[in-house]
Amino acid sequence: MSGRGHAQTVNYAGVDYFRIVAAVMVIAIHTAPFSGISKDFDFLLTYCAGRVAVPFFFMTTGYFVLGSWRKNGNNAGSKVIRFIKKTLFLYAVSIVLYLPINFYSGGLPGSAGEFIRMLIFDGTFYHLWYFPAVIIGCFVVMMLLKKFPARTVLVITILLYLIGAGGDSYYGIAARIPALEHMYDVIFTVSSYTRNGIFYAPIFLLMGRMLRERKASIEKTENTAGTARTDSRTGRKNSTVRDISTGWDIAGLCLCLSLMLIEGYLTFSLGLQRHNSMYLFLPPVMYFLFRLLLSVPGCAPGWTRDVSMIVYIIHPGVLIVLRGIAGAAGLDWLLAENAFVQFITVSTASFAVAVLIDLVYTRIRIRKEAHENA
Repeated sequence: MSGRGHAQTVNYAGVDYFRIVAAVMVIAIHTAPFSGISKDFDFLLTYCAGRVAVPFFFMTTGYFVLGSWRKNGNNAGSKVIRFIKKTLFLYAVSIVLYLPINFYSGGLPGSAGEFIRMLIFDGTFYHLWYFPAVIIGCFVVMMLLKKFPARTVLVITILLYLIGAGGDSYYGIAARIPALEHMYDVIFTVSSYTRNGIFYAPIFLLMGRMLRERKASIEKTENTAGTARTDSRTGRKNSTVRDISTGWDIAGLCLCLSLMLIEGYLTFSLGLQRHNSMYLFLPPVMYFLFRLLLSVPGCAPGWTRDVSMIVYIIHPGVLIVLRGIAGAAGLDWLLAENAFVQFITVSTASFAVAVLIDLVYTRIRIRKEAHENA
């Protein structure tokens, strides 16, 4: 979710534009836009299909930040350090930003232990759990890669994810087994959810990294062996292989997404869910989705990265402000009670404020650089 600059020099248009889509999905998760139309439809679209948003951001970190990291830490280690420093800074700014709301709502921790749990796992506001999760997840993946081969680490992260799913969408089953119930009771004394940097984030971070390494390996092989196929008439690279691969990715995404929707609806309707972030078919969905996004040609403007991050941070605050305005203006019936209108207004206002913040910051940065170079 980080990065800035002008139009990207590498073809990552699909990934960068989807950052905006993912930010909108996160807003939808916090506003339930279609609940007034159909609660089942809203659940399937928002709390099943919409759950790709945060794993997507984890995979972008795995791809762009961890993708070039090596076990000895000498290659691109500084990139990881810069990312963690920036994430810690954003987390600290977000904590301060939402401190008045926590104070007003009585959401401040009541003990040192609760404060530590909020800071490390839960987040100090309901959406801020992402920041400690991505930091912890990066450390978990790097630590495992230093000790085990990538395939072994993949198996470990899958097992961690399965444990997390047992405390999330499948808690109703796990809680019936005394040993598992006791294990999750212990986990929930430390973290309110298994959706965190230990059980949830590592598999998606690793998947992003593995896709980056796979791409680098293919490019290296083609460049070394001179195997890039060209069309004899046009002289351009033959896209037949890519088209076939894209077709399989589309088919895989459609199949896995359909199965995830069925899985989500069944676990919901059967009352198995403690939360609804971790589905068994979510990792396969993300694999095919991210591959498809990587196949989109072209470049996206650099603002997509920063604006999506800003929207993620500020949208709950925008939601609270708009609710206050609606109450003062007597428009609760429209801006608060109508979920779809609330979703549209929060999304529009959040992106407007985010673009304004990004423009101001960019101008300040440009003036600072010009002053330093004068």
